[in-house]
Amino acid sequence: MTREELKAAAVSMLDMAYCPYSHFPVGAALECSDGTVYTGCNIENAGYSPTLCAERNAAGKAISEGHKDFVRIAVAGRCDDFCVPCGVCRQFLLEFAPDMEVICLNSKGEELALPLKELLPYGFDNTYLPKEN
Repeated sequence: MTREELKAAAVSMLDMAYCPYSHFPVGAALECSDGTVYTGCNIENAGYSPTLCAERNAAGKAISEGHKDFVRIAVAGRCDDFCVPCGVCRQFLLEFAPDMEVICLNSKGEELALPLKELLPYGFDNTYLPKEN
């Protein structure tokens, strides 16, 4: 999939978002190393904590299908500024692909592309956990 197709897939998910509380739709398209793409949108909940972000939605679909080798993700919103993943999504994605590219889009179609490690420079990963004896 081309970069432009990946971005378009993320934008296409904006209309699928369920966001009656924030009124802030987010769409995501996650590409795996074999070229498979999984899409997601945010799904809000009145309890707020159970809300599912677009990025984790797409990643959960990929993981449930056996893919954990993420290459890049495009994240789209309908805002003037770039739509970046929240901290929870950054941490979630770090578990699987610390070197992945994150393509953040704004409503004009402009992009800001960064490596995930730059978005979460001191993320918590398995190197902090005790090693088995």
